[in-house]
Formats: sequence, C-alpha cells, structure tokens
Amino acid sequence: MFQTLKNAWSVPEIRKKFIYTLIMIIIFRIGGAITVPFLSLAAVQEWMSSNATDGNFLEYLNILTGGQLSKATVFSLSITPYINSSIIIQLLTYALPPLERLQEEGEEGRKVLNKITAYVALLLAVFMSVAYYLTLRNSAGAVQYTSGAYGWFAAIVIIACFTAGASFVVWMGNRINDKGIGNGISILLFAGIVARFPTDLGTMWALFQMDKAKYFFWDIFILIVFIAMIVLIVFMNEAERRIPIQYAKRVVGRKQYGGQNTHIPVKICMSGVMPIIFAMSFMSLPSTISLFVKPVEVIDETTTAGQKFYYHFIEFFKTTSWGYAVLYLILIIAFNYFYVAMQYDPVTIANNLRQSNGGIPGIRPGKPTSDYIQRVLSKITLVGAIFLGFIAILPIAFGWIDGNFRSLSMGGTSILIVVSVALETARTLESQLMMRHHKGFLG
Repeated sequence: MFQTLKNAWSVPEIRKKFIYTLIMIIIFRIGGAITVPFLSLAAVQEWMSSNATDGNFLEYLNILTGGQLSKATVFSLSITPYINSSIIIQLLTYALPPLERLQEEGEEGRKVLNKITAYVALLLAVFMSVAYYLTLRNSAGAVQYTSGAYGWFAAIVIIACFTAGASFVVWMGNRINDKGIGNGISILLFAGIVARFPTDLGTMWALFQMDKAKYFFWDIFILIVFIAMIVLIVFMNEAERRIPIQYAKRVVGRKQYGGQNTHIPVKICMSGVMPIIFAMSFMSLPSTISLFVKPVEVIDETTTAGQKFYYHFIEFFKTTSWGYAVLYLILIIAFNYFYVAMQYDPVTIANNLRQSNGGIPGIRPGKPTSDYIQRVLSKITLVGAIFLGFIAILPIAFGWIDGNFRSLSMGGTSILIVVSVALETARTLESQLMMRHHKGFLG
C-alpha cells in the first residue's frame, strides 16, 4: 500500500488529485472547529456527555460525525443526512418501479438518482437541524436566547448553520469525486473518524495514569486486539468465494468462440458496514425515546406496572445488557441477509449464464444453477454476518469488562469503516496507475 502511495505521488496528475483531496480534508477539519453562534460549547458538551450514552441515536450520530456533534460545530451533522438519504433511496429503488427503471438506465439514470438523493439529503438535513436545535434548547444553558425576537433570530441562525454545513460537506464530497482521489463521502467519513483516535489514545493514557497497575496490561491488550481486528478486516475484505464458470464452444463461420474457463467472484463481506448501521439505528431507538420520556429512577411499591415495564424495556436496550448484545447480533445477521438479497439475484445470474452459453461444471442450467448459487450465497452470507457481528460486539464486551472503556470510539464499526475506505482508496490508486503505465497496442 505504501509503495502504491509512493508510485502515485510520482505521477503529476495523481499528485494534483492528492493535494486537492488533502485541501478538502483540511477545510473539513477547520469547519469542525468553528462553533455555531448562539450556542454554549461547554453546556453542549456537558449535555452530550450525559445523554449521548448507552448506544442511543445521539451516540451513534456522534461517532459518524467524528465527535463534531458534541462540539456544536458548523459541520455537526457532517455526512449523516447524506448517508441516511442514500440508504433510503437504495431501499426504495427495490420497492418503487420508477426508481428501479432509473437504476437500469445506466449513467444517465444514476445521475437522476444522485440528484434525488441530494434533495432528500437536504430535507433530512433541515429536519435533523430543527430536531437538534429543539433538543439543545430544552437543555439547560445550551442555547443563549430562547424567547422573543432574539430567540427566533438565534433559532434561524443555528438551524441555517447546521443545514448549510451538512450541504457544504456533501458538496466537498462531490468535488473529491470529480477532482480528487476515491469516494468523496467515504473520504470525509474516514477523516472524521480518524480525527477521534488521538482522543481515544488520550483516554487510555489518562486511565493508565489513574491506575497504572490495572490499566497498563489492559491498554496493551486493547491495542493488540485492535491491530488484530485490522488484520482480520483486511483479510475478510479481500476474501472471496469463486464460483467456476465454463463457456461452451460455438462456431460462427470460420471462427470459434467460447470454450474458456472463468469464475464469478463472490466477496465474503459483500455488504460492508451497512448491516451494522441498520442494526445500530434500530437498537438506538429505545434509548433515544428515553431522552424525551424518562423512565422512573426508583422502583418501589408505588410504581405502576406500565412504569415497571417501560423501565425494564429501556434497561434491556442499554449496551450494558447482555440482551442488547444478543439482539444486536441477530439483527446484524438478518440485515446482512436482507442486504445481500437486494444485491444478488441468483435467478438473473443463472439466466445470464444460459444466454451466454455458460454454466457451472456439474450443474444443469436454469433452476439447478440458481439453486446452487443461492446455496453458495447463503453460506457466504452467514460467514460474513458472523464476522460483522463479532466486529460490532467486541467493543461492547470491553465495556462489560470496564465501564471506562465505553467512552472509546475506536469500536469495531469505526475501524471497519476506516480500513474499508483505505483499501478502496488504495484500489482506486492502483487502477489509475495501471491505466497510466499500460503500454497498450503500440507499446
């Protein structure tokens, strides 16, 4: 990978793209240090530290934004509206025929889908900005003006800043797509998450200073586990199951076509981090509801049955609960199967093989081929789902060992995103280098 970076930097055109991408990342980080007017940074951080916990939606958003949500910056929402919009449009593509037709129209159809995604992202940014403002206004001292003309003016400025920041981040991501290296949205997500790693190292150092005898070995163990997770993620990202394909020979005129052997590559971790994001969003709903409807703190003889049920329901969905981990794992496996089922259609693959005179050795064309592909996908999907579940559950297990480790953002999801984006960018660089060093027919 480092050799790829060195070779890419030596190419002037790619070097310009590198510099452009770095400039966009620097602007992204500068925006992450500018606090929105009329907000008290100390009050926001205090409120977030006490409420963005137990796996609720605020903690989920804070992780995806690289901690900017807790700092009340211009880029507090970061790319979360765009990510949510992309997920919604992607799901609707398989449910609404007009969107499905757009996806099948090639490049022009994708451009229309991208515009629809951008509009939906803008609406979500406005909605999330209003919701975040109302949440902060109800907390003590977070918003400086809450009534009268000053209150209305402060509300408009705060909501406009959050919305404009989210829109500007999407614009920067699109500019990186056009003039930079890799996928722009993924690069900015990568930059936001990586920016929190020094804070995590500082937390581990603070724990070591607090109790050297206890946390010395724990800190080393956690670092070793995270390095092992990176190696495992790299291995699983590259791992694939190859379904052999053999094309029949056919003669057209005096020429013979076909006869070659090839394969269909099926990646083990084909769904990426999406099942974890789906499961995390679902599991964060009860804790998010508890922000608005507080459960009773003391259970005694005066507590009603409804209050007891609601209390135990909220407690079940806290990350300290073993039931949370079990349900979280089940949802990751279910969403992984759901996402793979949307991406791969064994019947379509079998029909395409039949039309091109191809087939799987030892398997008859038609339904036997689609059934065989379905069996392979089911096995591969289960392996990928267990891998994603392990990555997601491991940080929760650290929290069970010691509650101080729950504040670490270097969770499995964060590392999975960072490593996946790094590998994707490296592959993009390799393909661009190959295009520029290929000699061609006249070489």
